[in-house]
Amino acid sequence: MSAVKTLRFGTRGSDLALWQTRYIMKLMEEAVPALHLEYEIIKTRGDTILHTPLPLVGGKGVFTAELESAIYEKRIDCAVHSLKDLPTEQPDGLVIGATPIRANPADVLISRRGYTLATLPNGARVGTSSTRRAAQLRHLRPDLNTIDIRGNVDTRIQKALAKDGDYDAIVLAFAGLERLERLEVVSEVLDFADMLPAPGQGAIAVQTRDEPTLLETLRVIHHQDTALAITAERAFLAGLGGGCSVPVAAYAQRQNGQWVLRGRVSAPGGTQQIDVTSTAIVNDEQAAYTLGIALAQEALAKGAKALMEQRL
Repeated sequence: MSAVKTLRFGTRGSDLALWQTRYIMKLMEEAVPALHLEYEIIKTRGDTILHTPLPLVGGKGVFTAELESAIYEKRIDCAVHSLKDLPTEQPDGLVIGATPIRANPADVLISRRGYTLATLPNGARVGTSSTRRAAQLRHLRPDLNTIDIRGNVDTRIQKALAKDGDYDAIVLAFAGLERLERLEVVSEVLDFADMLPAPGQGAIAVQTRDEPTLLETLRVIHHQDTALAITAERAFLAGLGGGCSVPVAAYAQRQNGQWVLRGRVSAPGGTQQIDVTSTAIVNDEQAAYTLGIALAQEALAKGAKALMEQRL
């Protein structure tokens, strides 16, 4: 039995963040019934600045810095994050201690009139706070007007469905809607060929101090295939030198005993897009990392750096 008797979690206060934290606690409770579990809500900078596009707020670490400080200060032992929000480089002394099984990483379209990507009218206003989503939308439909939208999942849904609202549609992650039992609002699940997800989308990360007892305790909820996939995807992003706010997408999945990693780099305006794919046998996280870095180098050789540096 682990030496850890109590595990204290930190979380943002949104419904989705709380769902994810309670889900992790439920998995831990089932695996280690004797463990005492607690959680604390911690407000991040991304939760307080709601009227500025995320890339202008700072992007990197905007939803994580305050939680990480609480781990360092030992107010909490672990922070629960949507993995796609975590910078690719972990701060000294902190690690991702566990990634449970991943949910569907797809993106979805929500429209009060039931529009799909193909049926959105010319010049339709589509809300997203993601440069990745906006760039891919513009690549597919240059006529679309992508506009920023902030707020938690329920707030965004309300804005999308408002009778006289500013948006003809919005794009959100399938996983968040599924977790909050709001899939009934989805107009279309977007195909990966049209909208490749963010690295790590659909996965939950439990961040903790790099201490053997904590890592041993969390290992019981760790899902290895999820870890391999998100390691390859995040290595692709890291290899490009990009952070959470650049228009980079990646998705890794196991097929016929091998791993297939797809990467995409888009110009912010959607005018150009680079797609790369690689297949390899991956048995550990080092091999997954190598796969991601190699694919990033291929994308860079095709001009990815110039695309990421473009401005709207």
